Amino acid sequence: MKSGIKTVEEIDTYELLKRYEQGEFSIKSLLRKLFPVNYLKELYKIIKKVKPDVIHSMHIQEAAFLTMEVKKMMCSSFPAWIVSNWGSEIDLFRFFPDQRKKIMEVLKNCDYYSGECVREIPIIKDLGFKGKIFAIIPNSGGVDFEYIKKFRSSGSISSRRIIMLKGYSNWAGRAITGLRALERCCDMLEGYKIVIYCVDSLDVKIAATYFTIKTGIETIILPFGTTHEEILNYHGNARISIGLSITDAISTSVLEAMAMGSFPIQSKTSCANDWFVEGKSGIMISPEDSEEVEKAIRIALTDDKLVEDAAEINYRILFEKLGKNKIKSLIIEAYKGALTKNGN
Repeated sequence: MKSGIKTVEEIDTYELLKRYEQGEFSIKSLLRKLFPVNYLKELYKIIKKVKPDVIHSMHIQEAAFLTMEVKKMMCSSFPAWIVSNWGSEIDLFRFFPDQRKKIMEVLKNCDYYSGECVREIPIIKDLGFKGKIFAIIPNSGGVDFEYIKKFRSSGSISSRRIIMLKGYSNWAGRAITGLRALERCCDMLEGYKIVIYCVDSLDVKIAATYFTIKTGIETIILPFGTTHEEILNYHGNARISIGLSITDAISTSVLEAMAMGSFPIQSKTSCANDWFVEGKSGIMISPEDSEEVEKAIRIALTDDKLVEDAAEINYRILFEKLGKNKIKSLIIEAYKGALTKNGN
């Protein structure tokens, strides 16, 4: 490549690599193209055969839109219907006219709503929801604090030398902004490693490699398929965990970081500030402003007392609110309530 200009061959190779990374050439993908599935028909058949007492749609667009079409086909014989919002459906897509119409149709027809953020409640009511709202809890469930102890390093938080970065770079994720911010404060990163997880694009892998070439700071990219325990272990050895997205709900990764003692720097689009204390046990920033992210990173790198105190505050908050048995009881109670719709 000369003068920074890509040849046709290089562009084609890059695009092919991206498509390969996204799984376009997998056996599964090819089978889907050869034998397309009529998901509406299949879901209708399953519901008719199983006759469930309750249907729970996990995600409005990816599950509830399809379920809504089946409900139209079944009319009054449809069971109690719970809909869970995973963040972007209400937070972002309600502003898109075509999506808003479908979201409103779902909310007007479902019986129960489960969400992660307090801010969603007035919004869903404005969109036409008239049913019952379950307790606001994370979609990921509760935390087994006894189990996660073994993944959290015993030393001080300020002595940790890992920075975690969530690697999504797509229509919502802004990992590249995070890498730019880290490059801007590379003067403070000697001895640190940047660990990037949930990487979903070749762009991030290239940007991370280039970051290391320019700064000399080591980056580790965790492959897809890395176990949950391994990711928890990295959070448990990290000083800072960064998550950037233009839309979100709580973000499971920020809760994991908090539980493992890592200082969370999270985009303002999340409702993570329902859980941590803004400015004291976490910092909220714009997901697309690398300068703002840089400032937050510098604060967390220089203020040892801040990160030590934050770890204690966050652990106490989560221990009180997110204990496994407490959340389990809330979920069981919610399902029991849903069963009463059909007289069970």
